[in-house]
Amino acid sequence: MLGFTNLDYAALAFFLIAWFGYHAALELTLAGQKSLNKVMNQYRYRWMEQMVVRENRIVDTTILASLMNGTAFFASTSLIAIGGVLALLRSTDAVLPLFADLPFGEPPTRIAWDVKVGGLAVIFVYAFFKFAWSYRLFNYMAIIVGAVPVLTDGNREEALAVARQAGAMNAVAGKHFNRGQRAFFFSLAYLGWFVSGYLFMAATAGVLIVMWRRQFLSDAHDAALRQPHV
Repeated sequence: MLGFTNLDYAALAFFLIAWFGYHAALELTLAGQKSLNKVMNQYRYRWMEQMVVRENRIVDTTILASLMNGTAFFASTSLIAIGGVLALLRSTDAVLPLFADLPFGEPPTRIAWDVKVGGLAVIFVYAFFKFAWSYRLFNYMAIIVGAVPVLTDGNREEALAVARQAGAMNAVAGKHFNRGQRAFFFSLAYLGWFVSGYLFMAATAGVLIVMWRRQFLSDAHDAALRQPHV
């Protein structure tokens, strides 16, 4: 009824398994505790603990503003991408003849095209919500940072406790930001579905390999662990 082949269903299933499997492996397993994201979370806590001993916290607010600006940029980009997807929905009659001339299997039906574009819209809407929520969490973190008392001889434990709360909020904000970026990366793989199911699966596998290498086998991971390649 939708005009999809068995290859399309298999490719979509592979895409979903890859996305959710990567999410589970990275965030819910012991192996994921060694990922670059988890390593950087340790630095988030160390940053907040170091902030306690600084009376002048200009450097901390500058870093926080940079994180918020980057998150706002991706949230705005998500809205632009959603607008582009909606434009695709309005251009179905003009686009389908172009795909009919491609030598990659049968051209999509109108319903299949609309479903594929709708799926892409869902991915970008999900990314927007993640980036918007991450931006809000960085705002909450800024409020907690402002509540961290100036360190004195008598309030060290209190100051460290509030700083650790800020670190925890920082880590949660980073987690949702990473999920938004993950959606962006997988959206690139999803574009392969507009050409063929085979390309969809190949692009999904490629994106999965690239993201996995960045988390566990990259120079950035080694640098964060202070074990650079010679």
